[in-house]
Amino acid sequence: MKKVSTVFLQAVIVLIGLVMLAVLIRLPLVEGRATNLDLFSIYSDPFILYGYGASIAFFVALYKAFKLLGYIGQNKVFSSNSVGALRSIKYCAIVLSILIVLAGLYITISHKEDDAAGFLAMCIVTTFASVVIATAAAIFERILQNAIDMKSENDLTI
Repeated sequence: MKKVSTVFLQAVIVLIGLVMLAVLIRLPLVEGRATNLDLFSIYSDPFILYGYGASIAFFVALYKAFKLLGYIGQNKVFSSNSVGALRSIKYCAIVLSILIVLAGLYITISHKEDDAAGFLAMCIVTTFASVVIATAAAIFERILQNAIDMKSENDLTI
């Protein structure tokens, strides 16, 4: 049963990645500024390129979560690989939250004539979600590292 649930969660992570990739490809074509632009102008917009660069941290975190579920499926939860995956997820979430805050500041400062309340609300929500994920990953990382340390101490005890 445990193998089925980890494979299911891995499939969910792959599905999340595919949906986000489709959103990243399709969204610039349908947003308001792109109505009279050609494809090169749409995808070479600095803010769109910034979004693609920021999404790298998201996809790295998804990959590390996929790997972590693989370790769980192989009964290698208490290993340094699992701690490393959690550490990577934590750092990716921190980087993503910083990049989202910077994007919100950029829109606020550079587009004073526009009302960016919706975009800023999305920035606040996604930043909060990233911080929650980073905190949870840090807590799980510390717990897992303590468990590995205790296990190694018990292995040395006769």
